[in-house]
Order: sequence, then structure tokens, then C-alpha cells
Amino acid sequence: MQRIMQRILRGLAFPLFVALLWEATSRTGLLTFEFLSRPSDILRAGITGLLDGSILLATWQTFEAALFGLLLAMVVGILTGSILGLSSATERVVGPTIEALRPIPAVAFIPLSLLLFGFGLPMEGMIVAYACVFPILIATINAVRGIEPRLLEVARALELSFAARMWKIVLPAALARINVGIRIAVGFALVVAVTVEIIVNPRGLGYSLIIAQQSFRVDLMYAQLLWLSIVGYAINAALRTVKTSQPTLQAGGVL
Repeated sequence: MQRIMQRILRGLAFPLFVALLWEATSRTGLLTFEFLSRPSDILRAGITGLLDGSILLATWQTFEAALFGLLLAMVVGILTGSILGLSSATERVVGPTIEALRPIPAVAFIPLSLLLFGFGLPMEGMIVAYACVFPILIATINAVRGIEPRLLEVARALELSFAARMWKIVLPAALARINVGIRIAVGFALVVAVTVEIIVNPRGLGYSLIIAQQSFRVDLMYAQLLWLSIVGYAINAALRTVKTSQPTLQAGGVL
């Protein structure tokens, strides 16, 4: 615990130094640029936004879209990736289409998604899902291909259905490697959700940033940026603490 606190304090040393220097130069008149609010004003605006619930509401709206898109991407990516990983022939047919779609930026589909779903959660969630599905899909394909062949032979010998094979063999054996793709997708989900809100969708933290900027609430804009960095850091720290271990599945466990 002491080591963790020391690491946190070391990490905060430079930002605190910059904040104190920023505050001192702005108060003494050395820094007069009108679009650089004082750290004390930023902190005050952030506390006010948290207390009145506006920042928390915007955070929930962003998380709602990110989680919706991530869950959709997990369902599509894991199911499709398992099918392609189990069938090389199917992967050879579908693979070129996947490789053609993968380089397209998710935000390029905003006009199409806007036409199909309009403003709101579904539109934003679909863009997030598109961005997140590929790391999960690729991780799942590689994970399924790496499953011990004898386990699949057991499934064929027992004449398990596709659903039973997925639930009892594929997912338990490949879950640890699939988690790698999911962890990458989590980072994509937040970034894409905020980007969509900044560009077009009137909800969430991205939209709140634009409103603060257009209203010349520079202190609130910086406060929301700071809050977004804290949220992103917390998510990243949570992901680092997740320990994945490759589960061992014995043939007897299938019976």
C-alpha cells in the first residue's frame, strides 16, 4: 500500500508543479492569455459541476453509449470470431471483407448511422460498436485457433451442438486471450464515444465540452477535460489490475 501511495505521489508531482506555476504566473500577470483559465477557477468549476450533477450526468451518458457499443461488439466479435476460428474455409471467404472494413475509421460511418438512427444513444452506440468489434474479433479468431485440438475432438466425439460446444469448450479455453481484445476495445469505446459527441451527438461529455467552449466557459471546459483524464486514468488502472489466467478444461468437465 505504501509503495502504491509513493507511486501516486511521484506521478502527481509534475502536474502539481505545472498547476502551481500556472496559478502563480496568471495571478502575477506574467500569463495573460484569455483562454487559459486559472487552475483555481478550473477546480472551482469542476467541483460545482460535480455537485450540481451536470458533469456526472454527462459522464453517465458517455458511459452508457460506450458500454452499449462495447457489449454489442463483444457479442458480435466473440460469436463471429469463434465461427471463423473454428472454420478455416469460412474465414477464407469472409476474411477479405473484414480486412477491407477494418481500416475504415469508425467516425466515417457517422453520417450513415445518423441517417439510420438519428441523434441519441443508438447512433452513438453503433459507432462505438464498429470501433470495438475488430480487436475483439481478431483476438477471438486467434484464441479459438489456439485451443487444444483434443478438446475439439472431444466435442465432436460427444456430438455437441454448436451452442454447447461454444459454452463448454470454446469460451472457457479461449477466454483469457479474448480478454486481451476486450481490454483494447474498452479504451476505444470511451475515445470514440467522446469523439462522436463532440462531432454530432448532443449528449455526454463530448457535447458538454463543446457547449462550454462555445459559451466561453473556459474554466468549465478545462474542468471537464481534467475530469475526462481522471476517468480515463481510472479505467486504465482498473484494467491493469485485471489478471487473466488461461483456464484449463479437462475432457471430464464436458460430460
